[in-house]
Amino acid sequence: MASETPLIHFRLDPRTGVAPYRQLVDQVRHAVSLGLLRPGDRLPSVREVVTQITINPNTVHRAYRDLEHEGIVEGRPGLGTFVLASPSSPVSVEDRAVLLEELRDWVARARGAGLDADGIAALMAAAVLPEQPASR
Repeated sequence: MASETPLIHFRLDPRTGVAPYRQLVDQVRHAVSLGLLRPGDRLPSVREVVTQITINPNTVHRAYRDLEHEGIVEGRPGLGTFVLASPSSPVSVEDRAVLLEELRDWVARARGAGLDADGIAALMAAAVLPEQPASR
């Protein structure tokens, strides 16, 4: 059954240097790939997004249009924008839940050690990116 309530709340980070529309597209892609958004789920209306994060409506339209072109969502006149695709993932929903809980525990330990959000993000990026040769 399709959800009537938006299941994603967008956020923008101006420090990333990534265009706002691209941040919205990436957030939807990630939510779909993690199973947080499923086929039939409704994205927030353009008006809801504009109110939520104070963004130009054209930027939201562009993000939703890109997502439509990618086949991830579908706009339904008078109803909203709905998730179509749910890419298959080699990781089960249960395994993802366990990994997410472990990650939350790690973040709590990192905060306890004195790291702020930027420090945590930097460590995560270093862990995710391919190993770089040590600079001297």
